[in-house]
Amino acid sequence: MKISLCTSLLVLICLTGCSQVNHQNSNPPIRTAAPLKNFFGVNAFEWDFEDPANAMQLDSTRLVAISSFTGVRHYMDWEKLEPTEGHYTYSPVHNGGWNYDTIYQWCRARHIDVLPCLKALPPWMEDTYPKDQQDNENIPMRYGKDPSDPASYIEQARMGFQYAARYGDNKKVDHGLLHVDTLPRWTNDPVNQIRVGLGTIHYIECDNERDKWWKGAKAYQTGRQYAANLSAFYDGNKNKMGPGAGVKNADPSMKVVMAGLANPSTDYVKGMIDWSKEHRGLKPDGSVDLPWDVINYHYYSNNAVDYTGKDQSTGVAPEMSKAADIAIEFIRFAHQYAGDMPVWITETGYDLNQQSPQKAIAIGNKTVEETQADWILRTGLLYSRLGIQKVFFYELNDDNAENGAKFATSGLINKNRTRRPAASFLYQTNKLFGEYTYVTTINTNPIVDSYTYHGQAMYMLVSPTQTAKTTTYSLNLGNVGTAFIYHPTPRSDNMAAEKRATRNGKIEITVSETPVFITAFEATKNSTGK
Repeated sequence: MKISLCTSLLVLICLTGCSQVNHQNSNPPIRTAAPLKNFFGVNAFEWDFEDPANAMQLDSTRLVAISSFTGVRHYMDWEKLEPTEGHYTYSPVHNGGWNYDTIYQWCRARHIDVLPCLKALPPWMEDTYPKDQQDNENIPMRYGKDPSDPASYIEQARMGFQYAARYGDNKKVDHGLLHVDTLPRWTNDPVNQIRVGLGTIHYIECDNERDKWWKGAKAYQTGRQYAANLSAFYDGNKNKMGPGAGVKNADPSMKVVMAGLANPSTDYVKGMIDWSKEHRGLKPDGSVDLPWDVINYHYYSNNAVDYTGKDQSTGVAPEMSKAADIAIEFIRFAHQYAGDMPVWITETGYDLNQQSPQKAIAIGNKTVEETQADWILRTGLLYSRLGIQKVFFYELNDDNAENGAKFATSGLINKNRTRRPAASFLYQTNKLFGEYTYVTTINTNPIVDSYTYHGQAMYMLVSPTQTAKTTTYSLNLGNVGTAFIYHPTPRSDNMAAEKRATRNGKIEITVSETPVFITAFEATKNSTGK
């Protein structure tokens, strides 16, 4: 279903600036400016940092690929951290030998935000289910437990405490509450040691897509059930579960991100809030005591009729999808019910294989990879425009380069770990303009957005179409005689740059479906303050 861009932007204008009554709260949502770099994250795994043949050491070739992005959502299987119940491993993890300490330290040193997504039942928990119901994506509790009772999630709450104690900022955690598996796997094998307050992780996501309707009751949680799960994971259900349970009890500053929703529905989150109000009550300021800090959903721009993918046959440009309307709904919802809680999108993207119903398509003289690059960058820019706070693209590598299944060929880098055009576009944009924040939309077709950083203006122009359409726009830069124009360039480290004289401060720009960036000064890497 196609949505009018102008309609979405008019809704946005009301969202951010008008005084219409919004049910319980007549004030407009509070917009916290997020720099463009927040929209260039990627989903990845530990083997995207370390070679399985030498898993304790970082691999320089892999690190070049990861360096293209400003954030990593780390798919982190629970069994790696707790292969045996109550015995925790990190460096090395006993399933695969990975060195999480080193990965996170490397990311922190390069200002790459890491969002670990703790997911999948460990085998010792999965084995409690009957053989015909075993699935590591089941609800994260032992078989037979009540999914509506926070106490059912005690094991996951303990795992969250252990992890936050090690990688969070609190250096005063009681060592007596911490446990690692100190047994070597073989002679001369490094052994795990207790460490606290390493300061490398500031967020943690409690599982992934807990609304797994496609896997039945054993894997699906209602919003109210997931809120009970979160209450345990967040703070041990308000400290009712004893010492050593809950992320906040190890590091009060660590932010808990709710699991990204497969179905981007605010109704699901409303169920979470209703449970929290009933069972956790209100804070002194009268707001509901919510056991999470970030609202999170997934959305892939396509032509599907509904969230289940009905009648889906292709991906579409983000402006031609439901992306804007869904984002606006979530931001309004967060304002009305959750105190303007930040909203993130931790999965979005496009496939390259033309058999996939989530495919990017060749447009005009552009290849499929080049269209993927346009749509990926435009997705980040769209969410910046709307007030989303962070985006992680799916994903770094293809799951299966020859497979036409949905999400199998969404990779942003090549098999040899060089950048595909999409990764190049994100890398180039961040290098020049990563610290810039959105200010306003000057025009809607073509889209003309203004950004600023330390008083310097930058303009982004793009046609919100997918027909190879170009148009001309006269951009007024004010009292300046020279414009600097930057074009994202496939398979390059740098944007193509040109310098052009203005006429009375105005410049005529040919606008295409690839974003173009314009400043009144020469942009360099140093312009971002890095």
